Amino acid sequence: MNPQVDSHARARGRVACIIPARDEAARIAATVAAAATLPGVDVVLVCDDGSADDTGAIAAAAGAIVVSHDRNRGKAAAVESAVNALGILEQRDGRPVCGSLVLLDADLAESAANCAPLITPVTVGEADLTIGVLPPQQTETGEAAGGFGLVMNLARSGIAELTGWTPRAPLSGQRCLTRGAFELASPLAVGWGIEVGMTIDILKAGLIVREVDLELRHRATGTDLAGQLHRARQLRDVGRALAARGLVGRRIRELTGPAGVAAGLGGLMGKVTRRARG
Repeated sequence: MNPQVDSHARARGRVACIIPARDEAARIAATVAAAATLPGVDVVLVCDDGSADDTGAIAAAAGAIVVSHDRNRGKAAAVESAVNALGILEQRDGRPVCGSLVLLDADLAESAANCAPLITPVTVGEADLTIGVLPPQQTETGEAAGGFGLVMNLARSGIAELTGWTPRAPLSGQRCLTRGAFELASPLAVGWGIEVGMTIDILKAGLIVREVDLELRHRATGTDLAGQLHRARQLRDVGRALAARGLVGRRIRELTGPAGVAAGLGGLMGKVTRRARG
């Protein structure tokens, strides 16, 4: 084998696990411990994104390298900070380069150990990006998770219109990708638009994207006000990611579904904006 090709293959087989986290003190230790057992994972990096609890300290005690934000900067910024820290560690300490990244949500707890099927297609060169498809989730009170489906429909339809590929799980944060694919998707779409922007950018670059069924459990949001505010933020950020990649505003509004429901979420987004300004 060509030595350069062999070196690239070895690097691709080394995996860094990136976990953005905010106020996940109850679950982060279990998530870090489970992630460290995944095949090929050399290092687990957690970005504590302005937590008000002990997320960062607990993650460090569990064996993760922790990067901290003084204030909440959003999911995309947390992922970028962790990957930037990885690059610094590799250069400063002469660590072997990790050619693959696995991105996991902080609230997976022990179920993060089930992410091996997400990693293998990337490390063996069968895909440049894999996306985890989770089974139906339940809230902590046992209710079915979900809302109006606006964000999911917008994300799925927007990706399909811009790339020709229709994903089953367009918003899934459980992903594995090569370092090169990550660079192609950088800078990442802001906030909760990270997954949609990443998928579109990587597909438009002609790389291979696959979805993988995973048996994972995380803390799901319900239909209460907090859940709807969360989805309002998602809707805002997904819309921005799609607009930045060429989907016109009128079409984005059409894809959000019935006008009345869209208007309702628009009001919730107004509340989010006012709270942020206040």
